[in-house]
Amino acid sequence: MDTTGAVVLLVALLLAGVAAWWLRTRSGAVRTTGAGVTEGREDVEVLRSLGVRPEDADLTVVQFATAFCAPCRATKARLAQLQTRHPGLAAVHVDAESHLDAVRALDVRRTPTLFYLGRGGELLGRSSGAPRPDELQALVAAHAPATDPV
Repeated sequence: MDTTGAVVLLVALLLAGVAAWWLRTRSGAVRTTGAGVTEGREDVEVLRSLGVRPEDADLTVVQFATAFCAPCRATKARLAQLQTRHPGLAAVHVDAESHLDAVRALDVRRTPTLFYLGRGGELLGRSSGAPRPDELQALVAAHAPATDPV
């Protein structure tokens, strides 16, 4: 192998490693909305068109999922578990394949993708990929108080 080929291979491997690290650090991370108020309102209106009613709960989590997505099933189970201790938490599950217009409008690129809405209808944040358990727990605890253990 000549020197040029070795350098190209090393650069390609380095770029692939950096890209994999970057994707891994972002996967499942809850990102608070940094978008303008108008853009957040448009997202909430799209979610309302799917029957989401954030005013009915302290925190509403809307999960876009697909039938064959294993992380989607795990996320759904985690949300159901959190609902047992946080009565102010509502979880809405949306089949991404059946709602492609909403998927496009909300820029959902992978499943699960979750949107977090406050009682006032404000978009608190979103995450793509299975949410990190500690971040999800912290977000739920901050917006939907837990019941006392019996």
